[in-house]
Amino acid sequence: MTATSEYRAQVAIVGAGPCGATVANYLGGYGVRTLLIDRSTDIIDYPRAVGMDDECLRSFQGVGLAEEMLADMIQNVSLKMFGADGHCFAHIRPDTREFGWSRRNIFMQQLAERTLRTGLERYPQVRSLLGHELTDLEQDGTEVRLHLTGPDGEPAVVHADYVVGADGGRSTVRELLGVPLVGDTHPRKWVVIECDNDPLDAPYTGLHCDPRRPYVCLDLPYNYRRWEFMLFPGEDAEAMLRPEKVRELLTGHVPDPAALNIIRARVYTHHSRLAARFLDGRVCLVGDAAHLMPPWAGQGMNTGIRDATNIAWKLAAVVTGRAHPRILSTYDTERREHAKATVGLSDALGRILSPTNTWIARTRDTLFRGLTVAPSVRDWILQMRFKPMPRYTRGVVLHRGQPVPKDSAVGRMVIQPKVETSDGRAVLLDEVLGPWFALVGYGTDPVVHLDPASRAFWDRLGTRYVTVVEPRSGRSRTERPVSGTDAVVVEDIDGALRDWFAAQPGTVALIRPDRYLAAVARPAELGWLSDDFERLLAPRTDTGTRDPQQRHLTPLPAAAGGTS
Repeated sequence: MTATSEYRAQVAIVGAGPCGATVANYLGGYGVRTLLIDRSTDIIDYPRAVGMDDECLRSFQGVGLAEEMLADMIQNVSLKMFGADGHCFAHIRPDTREFGWSRRNIFMQQLAERTLRTGLERYPQVRSLLGHELTDLEQDGTEVRLHLTGPDGEPAVVHADYVVGADGGRSTVRELLGVPLVGDTHPRKWVVIECDNDPLDAPYTGLHCDPRRPYVCLDLPYNYRRWEFMLFPGEDAEAMLRPEKVRELLTGHVPDPAALNIIRARVYTHHSRLAARFLDGRVCLVGDAAHLMPPWAGQGMNTGIRDATNIAWKLAAVVTGRAHPRILSTYDTERREHAKATVGLSDALGRILSPTNTWIARTRDTLFRGLTVAPSVRDWILQMRFKPMPRYTRGVVLHRGQPVPKDSAVGRMVIQPKVETSDGRAVLLDEVLGPWFALVGYGTDPVVHLDPASRAFWDRLGTRYVTVVEPRSGRSRTERPVSGTDAVVVEDIDGALRDWFAAQPGTVALIRPDRYLAAVARPAELGWLSDDFERLLAPRTDTGTRDPQQRHLTPLPAAAGGTS
């Protein structure tokens, strides 16, 4: 009888795809003992995600892997929508870099996964258990037990404080929890075809809203190209993958279909579904395990990476003793509505793309061309302002007054311009914020406004203090501001932070590890901000003593690739 192997971890992650590997990289950076589990031993090589937005790149920046991702990426790729007549009726080419990166970027998922897995080699406290399939899950008030079967059928049990289910749309974790996936499955299937000898000079993503057969054409890195064709009722999905049928689909779209080196062809069914809950006891669901959406908005993986970045710091805060476990409930509170909105956007773009009635298609084209005459509408489309942006009105945020003002920046992602460090380097803001919480003062040093009790709280939390000074004017380039405390001093190179703070009700911002604004206050209000945030992270018990786990804090390591 084969002995059962036993493993222990603070956090176990089931699924080593981009979402699971992102959580593992963050937890590794936070010093959390982590076990990454996947049923496969290799990275899956068939067509999957290809679009990466600025928020997602910022998440990878947080684990020191943004530049590695960019090496395998085409940046700032435009999106063109073509009407029934073959003419472009919408050209989406956002030029904003408000979060530090281009908004539309094209990549290949298998290369990104390899980068993420290589990134894990930096962390001895993160182990991978590949070729192991989850067969059962149990949890109680103290731990989660995962029952696994290894490559040769050998049993294994993982004991973990918490578990992240990142095992995709057919999630075994979700199934074992009994969490339903609510929503719809779309009736139309799509054939996805990729070649590695791109014959076209079309450096953009094209949504071809052709009623004869709607299709998508994408320019990919390394001379790859992808097509996605809608199948009609009565067309046999498997038959459409035969070489002669693939060439037939491509006829009229490339000079010579027979000359293409087709490396893969696969049929997909699209879903618009949301898990009934993202958190069940000590287990949370991220990525496709929590939500599924059609690919038209290019937001499936991006939404999952937002999940991963949100839950990773909260798990780290709990297992290192910096927050009460109840803050994990804010993962569902914060992420659910945004995921739902992103599914809605994907459905809406699908409705624009897919009409097969010529009259409806031409009416759509005329309507869009008319709408884009108005500058405000044109800018809304061209700059991708239609993309839902997360805004957390509840969760790990402190709002001033109720109801929450619509223009409040609290609960939104903070901008990321370049700043100049004390040694004269121009870097993106996150490089000076550190891996954890940051108190950032504009034109003021937040440290000098903290009373001893507040300073002690922020120090225990592991907070980075940052002072941002006005752009240089009349100061010589060698004359650099310094702080009388341990706050990091940086210069607001182009005034972007000056303008951002001018729109806020205070000059001190509390920025979370996932770069969302947790609170903003005037210097004189830092006392109440400190007290309220301490209560938010670590509520007192009825006896007035803090939860025992708060007494022993595990130090957080420095960020990978960060700047101090």
